[in-house]
Amino acid sequence: TKDVHTSALPASKQSDRGDVTPSLNNEPKDATILLKRDKAKPSILKVEHGAPGSDVAVKASSMPGDLDEETTTSTIITTTVITTMQAPAPCNTNFTSPGGYIETLQQARSWYNMDVDCTYTVTVYLGYGVEIQVMNVSLVEGDVVRFEDLGGREPSVLANESILLKGLVVRSWSNQISIHFRSRQPQSSSLLLRYQAFVLSCNFPDRPAYGDVSVTSLHAGGEAYFYCFSGYQLQGPSTLTCRNATTPYWSGKVPRCLVACGGMVKNTTLGRIVSPGFPGNYSNNLTCHWVLEAPESQRLHVHFEKVALAEDDDRFLIKNGNHIDSPILYDSYEVEYLPNEGIVSSTRHLFVEFTTDGFGTNTGVAIRYEAFAAGHCYEPFVKYGNFTTTDSTYTVGTVVEFTCDPGYTLEQGSVIIECMDPSNPQWNETEPACRAVCSGEITDSAGVVLSPNWPEAYDKGQDCIWGIHVEEDKRIMLDIQVLHMEKNDLLTFYDGDDLTAKILGQYSGSRPRFKLYTSMADVTIQFQSDPATNIYGYNNGFVVHFFEVPRNDTCPELPEISNGWKTTSHPDLVHGTVVTYQCYPGFEVVGTEMLMCQWDLTWSGDLPRCERVLSCPDPGTVEHSRRVMSGPRLIVGSTVQYICNKGYSLSGNSLLSCYHRDSTGPKWSEKLPKCIRQNPGTPPYTIQSSEKHVYQAGETVRFSCMSGYELQGEPVLRCVPGHPSKWSHPPPLCKGSLSVASADFSMEGASVAVSIFIPVAIIIIIIMSIYFYFSR
Repeated sequence: TKDVHTSALPASKQSDRGDVTPSLNNEPKDATILLKRDKAKPSILKVEHGAPGSDVAVKASSMPGDLDEETTTSTIITTTVITTMQAPAPCNTNFTSPGGYIETLQQARSWYNMDVDCTYTVTVYLGYGVEIQVMNVSLVEGDVVRFEDLGGREPSVLANESILLKGLVVRSWSNQISIHFRSRQPQSSSLLLRYQAFVLSCNFPDRPAYGDVSVTSLHAGGEAYFYCFSGYQLQGPSTLTCRNATTPYWSGKVPRCLVACGGMVKNTTLGRIVSPGFPGNYSNNLTCHWVLEAPESQRLHVHFEKVALAEDDDRFLIKNGNHIDSPILYDSYEVEYLPNEGIVSSTRHLFVEFTTDGFGTNTGVAIRYEAFAAGHCYEPFVKYGNFTTTDSTYTVGTVVEFTCDPGYTLEQGSVIIECMDPSNPQWNETEPACRAVCSGEITDSAGVVLSPNWPEAYDKGQDCIWGIHVEEDKRIMLDIQVLHMEKNDLLTFYDGDDLTAKILGQYSGSRPRFKLYTSMADVTIQFQSDPATNIYGYNNGFVVHFFEVPRNDTCPELPEISNGWKTTSHPDLVHGTVVTYQCYPGFEVVGTEMLMCQWDLTWSGDLPRCERVLSCPDPGTVEHSRRVMSGPRLIVGSTVQYICNKGYSLSGNSLLSCYHRDSTGPKWSEKLPKCIRQNPGTPPYTIQSSEKHVYQAGETVRFSCMSGYELQGEPVLRCVPGHPSKWSHPPPLCKGSLSVASADFSMEGASVAVSIFIPVAIIIIIIMSIYFYFSR
């Protein structure tokens, strides 16, 4: 035998194969390898196999069906007959171009029609990922398709056949991805994919607590800069770089912002000192010393933001100098209330001391300091607010006006202050304070409602109510951004301007961000804190942003109806609006005449209609009478006859006829009659003064009792005029006196005795007769 290993492609054509590297092992006899490539389009790999001994073609082209191709064919004729060979793997291919197509053909199969098991790998430059879009997919039961990212220690599955749909996009997080395709029915399955490289990036770095971060770029080479808020110091690198790799990453860990226990601050113009752990609680057994030094010939002013110490031996001191023995300006032992105006040094130095013992803890302290030159006032400050000034150097005559951040209210101090006194410049009023207050009425189109004292903890036992009102033709969107309360505390939203309105929602504990919409232009917010619960720490409470928004909560317009009209309770058809339908004379409403706009913005029923009236309405019944109808339906021409009960006489026409003569519809010929009592009647044992069949209005009748009976009730009854007339009182009663009652009782007793004795005697006689009969 003679072995032949490759087809003789010209070197120039072999170089055109690019990144397509099919593996062809043990080619069969008389194999023809045909390589096609469109240089102007990305690569598509097509692998086709015939039966043993047939031609084999491996093609690389842009898309199936392309015509403009450069073709080179090389045919190898051998005399070798191969009887044993390994299963070829022509579909195990690696792609390295930045874009292209991958297609598995329906004809792809092994030489002996065995299962197809293909793995395609796409590798791009470092710093790039691979995006794959499913252009077409046709799979049968049992087919397996798996997308895996190869950038980690172990392959990571990105997608599989269960979610494979046309249009699906899969992105790797590294520069290498593989597609595994296995089918037992390759002639029935096909898959067309498009891949392209995209630039990978680092994740946005976490923001350190009590600090922030800014990023130049998230791609390789980009930098992240970290900084801390005033009073905190950065622990860790201030700059991180996004490094290029299989998966880009930041060059180090995110730094932290911590509080230093003491330190020397030279040539300071503005800054802040907070106790370790602030705004959380400080630790025990601390001794912290800070020395502040202003620029030459300047002094320092201190604003107090917070001083909260445990009721033990914890202490906070500010001294007028640069050493521990300097005179004291502020001592937490001696001062019960913080000075609103702050304190001022007489030199360029301040010595700050903070000490704690081994028992108890609290939030600690926070102060703000600023340096100022001679002939100037110090820079004003308002926590949770801002100000505008006429002179940024704060010389004598400078005017400053303060405003609060949304959700806060100006308290104490003055809104406008002025720098005065050239010999010793100072502000004529203390700066105000901005505080989140309990309750309020708000008419702004947008704003914020904060829990009392936010971001500090609210107090226990509070009951706060806020009312928000916007334009009448608008409604309110509530964006609850923070909700972190105790489980027994309640935050309730009412859809209206008082506490009797419908509840939109009631919440306690903690919840992630959510939104609510009112149905009208008013909302009431109520906050109730448990009197038995103490809340400590910052950011416990709630933050509610509200916005005036157009109404989009209306039901669809209802049409007019034939032979009728409609009226609405509200012109905008908002939730709760009632639409009432009525018909013209001669027509009646069929269906529900009142429809209401429901919460889901649908109407409460179907549209009614007006139909012509072909019958009279039921005339009703007449008291003390019965009626006779000509038929079961009260159509035109039918009659109803009323017949009074015994003892009553008819007033009016007894026969009513249904007729239809005009556009108003069928109606009855007469008004409903009345049945009038003829005579009040004679109760037992009574005597009536006169016996008449009918008494006219104004006539009277007198009653008396038989001998031995007493009258109870009114003896004289008068016929009172009306529709119908009636007697002034019910008929009286006659009851027997005691002697008559006794006689009656005796007679009644005798009657009872007789009625019992006679049956008993008869029974005894019958029994005795039977006894004598059988005893003979």
